[in-house]
Parts: sequence; C-alpha cells; structure tokens
Amino acid sequence: MRVLRLVSFLVIAALLVAACGGGATPAPAATSAPETEAGTSEEYTDEWGVVKVEAGSPIRIGFGAALSGAGLDVLGIDEKRGAELAVADKGDLLGFSVELVAEDDLCSAEGGTTVANKFVSDPSIVAVLGQMCSSGCLGAMDIYQEHNYTMVSPSCTGVVMTTRGNTSFHRVCWNDEIQGPAAAEYLYSKGITKVATIHDGSPYGEGLANTLAAAFEELGGEVVSAEAVNVGDTDMRPLLERIKSAGPEAIYFGGFVAEGAYLASQRIDVGMEDVIFMGADGLQALDYVKAAGSASEGTFVSAANPAEAGPGMPAFLEAYQAAYGEEPPAPFHAHAYDAAMVIMNAIEKVAQTDADGNLLIGRKALNEAIGSTSGYQGLSGMITCDEVGNCGTGTVAISEVRDGEFAVVWPE
Repeated sequence: MRVLRLVSFLVIAALLVAACGGGATPAPAATSAPETEAGTSEEYTDEWGVVKVEAGSPIRIGFGAALSGAGLDVLGIDEKRGAELAVADKGDLLGFSVELVAEDDLCSAEGGTTVANKFVSDPSIVAVLGQMCSSGCLGAMDIYQEHNYTMVSPSCTGVVMTTRGNTSFHRVCWNDEIQGPAAAEYLYSKGITKVATIHDGSPYGEGLANTLAAAFEELGGEVVSAEAVNVGDTDMRPLLERIKSAGPEAIYFGGFVAEGAYLASQRIDVGMEDVIFMGADGLQALDYVKAAGSASEGTFVSAANPAEAGPGMPAFLEAYQAAYGEEPPAPFHAHAYDAAMVIMNAIEKVAQTDADGNLLIGRKALNEAIGSTSGYQGLSGMITCDEVGNCGTGTVAISEVRDGEFAVVWPE
C-alpha cells in the first residue's frame, strides 16, 4: 500500500484573469501577413485563420472550468492553479508573455456553451484549456469546432468525448472506458458479487455507471440496482432505502462531491454502513472528505495512478505549496499543467514573427501540432495523442479514505 498524500507547491506569478464578453461570431477568415525574417516564409497563411499577437501584447489562452459551486469550485480552482504554474514555468514564449483568460463554466452544458461563445467571439484567444467537466465539454466542443478554436481538456474523461468526430478536441486525461472497468475489477477482486450503481445524470456520471456495470457483469457479478440522482439533491434516504432492499454489497457512484458526500453519509442513516461506497475522480477531493465527515472513512475512489507521475512532480508539488499555501485539494492539477504545456509547446512549434515583431499563429497548424504530440513526458504521465484526441496514456488507481487521506490500495 502506498499513501497518496496530496502535497503542496510553488507558483511564481499571479496571472491575470480577464473575462471576454459578447456572443458567438464567425471565426476570422484565413489571413496572411508578410514575412521577411530569416527562417520564415514571405507569406503566412492558414486555412483556419491566423491569430496575430501584436508585439508587446500577451499570447492569450482561454481557460474554462467550474470556478464556483459547492464541491465543484475546488476542482476548477485546482486546475487553474496547475495551468498558472505551467505558464510561470514556461516564462516568455517566443519573447511574449502568456495570459490565461479564465471563465467559469459551472461544470454544466449551458455554462460550457456560454464560455465557448465568449471565447470564439474574441479573435485574440489562441486556444482553450478546458473544459473541466464532460457536460461542459459537450456544451462547448461543437462551437469550438465550428469556429476553428482548438481545445485541450485536462479532465473531460467521459467516453462520449472522442466518439463525436470533433477534430479540434483533445484531452490529456484518461478515457472513462478504462476507469469504470478498473473499479469493477477491484470490487470483484475483493469478493463483491452484487453492486448497485448511482449516477448524477451527467454524461460523465452516467458513462461511469454504465461502463462499471458492463465490466462487472462481464466478470460474473450482478448489478442489482441502477439509480440516478439530480445535481443539487440533498435527501438521498428514499433512494438508498430502495437500493437497500436489493441487497447490494457495494454502491458505485458516478458524480461529484456534493451528492457523493450525501450518499456516503446517508447510507449509514439507512443501515448500510457495511455496504462499500465507491466513487471516481469526481470525489477525490479533500472537500469530499470534509463534507462526508467520518462517513468517508473506508470509502473508495478511483483517480490517476500516482506511480505513473512524471519525474517533475516533486518540484511541482513544492511549487504549488509555496504559491498557494496548501496541498493540491483535487486530482487534476497536474493534468491542467500538462494541458497548458501541450498548448504552449505547439505554439512554439508553429508560430512565426513578421517584420514588425508580431507573432503569427495559424489555427489549423496549431491544432495539428497539438494532435501530433507524441512521447511528451508530462507531470501526469506520458502524453501521446491518437487520431480522435485521446492524449493521456495513464491508468487509474483505487484509493481508500484512511484517517482523512487518500491511500492507494490498488494496484498493489
């Protein structure tokens, strides 16, 4: 057993957060600019359009995540900090500073749509680091695709993300087609033969519940109950009473902190303290432990396998602690760091400067450079993008809450 301690780190610069207003407008047409400097062509064109960053102005990258909302803001703020640390570590990019333009997508489809429309109405946004939740990604990805804006998500793990043919979508996290089955394998290996599933109605939560159920039944187990809650529900007892009558040995929940904490604690209220409770990465946050209190002890979550972290992780954790005065409170800070680095590395690869010192970035060239990322050693693990935008190559681990901390128990 290894104890996964969410340690702390250093950020050096406070990054500007600016909101971009306005509704969706067509993306700029392909443009060209004269080039005279050595190593560049005389004319720079791009089928999707060229972003021109004026000399002395910052390279602007959109950032979309939940920055408000109980049990959700901690996830988004943690990701934002990871991205900030990446920008600080990168320093000047081709002689230009980098600015994160942060917007709150509320972890919802509607929020994702709103944020995407803001970003695509601003031609200075080079690419988008986001969205955070699969619901937000689904609300945003078609808009980015239509307007030729590239997105790199640190945490949209939903299976459906890479089945829709969106060529501008990429993610550095895993695909939940491996997370649900990993949880099923762990439960079955512990002698659990009857499981109940609950999800929160989101594409993320429902996808997790479905992939776990399919894998568990394939192993020989039985799904005795399949239920759903609504985001914002607080009284889970009637639902838990129904589940109790089905006789599960474990409950698996696909969703986030608020509802997960109510389920974990109220299962004890209805006499299911001996029934295992398990969630996924949406629950691997210190806010879950705080909200569920003593009921969180002995519960399980799945999230990134810490054994696969890159060699830069210890220094990153020190930087995080120094910058923010606390340990990372949620699971995707490293993935956000990696997403930012993938975007910035691609900008370095494709950008050119004109005779006036302006930076020219082709949108299609940038998208293709991101999609061709291969063998990049990130903090979260090795990053190699496939043809549909899956770039994370890592596996997941199962952790148990012990003494208020997440202790890795599988793989052993």
